[in-house]
Amino acid sequence: MADITRRLGWRHLRGAPTAHIRHHRRGTLLHDGPGLSFWFRALTAAISEVPVDDRELAMTFHARTADFQDVSVQATVTYRVADPAVAAARLDFSVDPDTGAWRGTPLEQLGTLLTETAQQHALDVLARTPLAAALADGVTAVRERVAAGLGAEPRLPATGIEVVAVRVMALRPEPEVERALRTPAREQIQQEADRATYERRAVAVERERTIAENELASRIELARREEQLVEQRGTNARREAEEQAAADAVHAQAEASRKVRLADAEAQRTERLARAEAARAVELAEAEARRTERLGQAEAARTVALAEAEAAKAVRLARVEADAAREVGAARAEAQAAWLRVHTEAGIDGATTLRALTADRLAENLPRIDSVTVAPDVLTGLLTRLTPGEPA
Repeated sequence: MADITRRLGWRHLRGAPTAHIRHHRRGTLLHDGPGLSFWFRALTAAISEVPVDDRELAMTFHARTADFQDVSVQATVTYRVADPAVAAARLDFSVDPDTGAWRGTPLEQLGTLLTETAQQHALDVLARTPLAAALADGVTAVRERVAAGLGAEPRLPATGIEVVAVRVMALRPEPEVERALRTPAREQIQQEADRATYERRAVAVERERTIAENELASRIELARREEQLVEQRGTNARREAEEQAAADAVHAQAEASRKVRLADAEAQRTERLARAEAARAVELAEAEARRTERLGQAEAARTVALAEAEAAKAVRLARVEADAAREVGAARAEAQAAWLRVHTEAGIDGATTLRALTADRLAENLPRIDSVTVAPDVLTGLLTRLTPGEPA
């Protein structure tokens, strides 16, 4: 819409670059072109504003196919006014000189013209096409037919209209028919989905079996590796033991060598100490021997003196004991002689005397007897034998 400004009975119009302005005064064309700006008087001016930009016309209409099915067509026609003078002459593009607004509805008239023309060609092509073919290839067929029909329509160039492009977005049947048409596809899709599910389950089972086999193979391999690990550990343990034994042997050999060296050093030290101790012991022994010799000589002299004194004492005692023994023997001899004389004088024979003497000697030599029990028969026999005058 043009921008019109009032100034003291005059009007100033300022058009847009996409609007073609035609200014007539008293039947004479004064201004003609897009994007004009000029002064005019409202009482004498006749102004038309024709848009020359591209316009989009969306349309939706219903059609019937060859099998009597209703479909809805969604399309868009892009057009523009190629000849503004012709369009202004065929349609009312005049504007109010005070407000700049169109007095009529030229764009609606163009929309109706284009919609009816496009619908006519779309209905013509769909009426001879079955529903299935229309849904499959109808969009292209309708677009080509509508584009060709609009391009060949003589009224559009006569009105100054040029069709730029035709687009058909969709051909849709009724909802019930669409659902019915979708059912086989849905069933097929469901069957494909079920088949895919079964195949997926089969693949899952196969994969589970493969996984189980792999797990079993992994366990077998793990067991084999564990066996190898045990063997390797045993080998390592044996090697470690051998290395430890070798190290212990080396350590023991070194320790033995060290102990041998220490023993040799200790033996040498002990030998030196022993030699020193032996020398010292020899010296002490010699000194002790000399002291002992001196003590022995003194002890020997004392012992000799004591022995001589003891010998003299023993000789004196022996002489005294001998004298006493002689005296005792003499006394005993005298007693025995007297005892014998008594028995002889008493008329006892020599045998009885000898038995009595024997008993006396035996009594002297017997041990001490505290008490003696003599049976009557023994005592009787003994008394009988001791009685003088009876035969023995």
